[in-house]
Amino acid sequence: MSQQPNKQRHLITVTNPRSPVSEAFRALRTNIDFSSVDEQIQIIMVTSSGPEEGKSTVTANLAAAYAQADKKVLLIDGDLRKPTAHKTFSLSNRYGLSSLLSQQANLADVIQESGVNNLYLMTSGPIPPNPAEMMASNRMSAVLQELRQLYDVILIDTPPLLAVTDAQIVASKSDGVIMVVSYGKVKRDIAAKAKANLDRVGAKMLGVVLNNVKRKASEGYYYYYYGN
Repeated sequence: MSQQPNKQRHLITVTNPRSPVSEAFRALRTNIDFSSVDEQIQIIMVTSSGPEEGKSTVTANLAAAYAQADKKVLLIDGDLRKPTAHKTFSLSNRYGLSSLLSQQANLADVIQESGVNNLYLMTSGPIPPNPAEMMASNRMSAVLQELRQLYDVILIDTPPLLAVTDAQIVASKSDGVIMVVSYGKVKRDIAAKAKANLDRVGAKMLGVVLNNVKRKASEGYYYYYYGN
């Protein structure tokens, strides 16, 4: 069951594609595409150091930006502890990633149309008792390899880095990582600790998204900084 684009929550790239924020997402998309000359960046993990930094909103809007560039995109809600993607797109979460990894559903059962052209969604599925073990499984690796053959871009939303080990596990299976940092909320040493966790698993850092920066006191605005 799909929803019309104007029903999407938090998807400014869909509801207001000409806004400065939407342009920032397109710029982020372009920077990622040019971040590696020799290696294809196909599976991108998005995370943050802590909770409520906007990583899920960034993931959804970046996915939509890729879809608007005529890429076939899959957004995976890899946060098996506090999933939100099904709410963002107003879709069922009865079956999802956890169902697939526990072999209670097949791939066709867990992929849904998002309501945005070219963008598909795999929700988290029911919250399992062992999220980290599921993410570390050979089954997860096999699923990602299969999805590489089906989609141009795969974006994975994961739990915060400093809360649990899930994000580090997924980072090791991804082509690159974007870390979302909330301006004025996260201290430099906390962000550095989060990045160190990624370095330990050999993750390729594509860049950092600085979120919740306001241009003026009267208007909300997201500013994105990208860098290797």
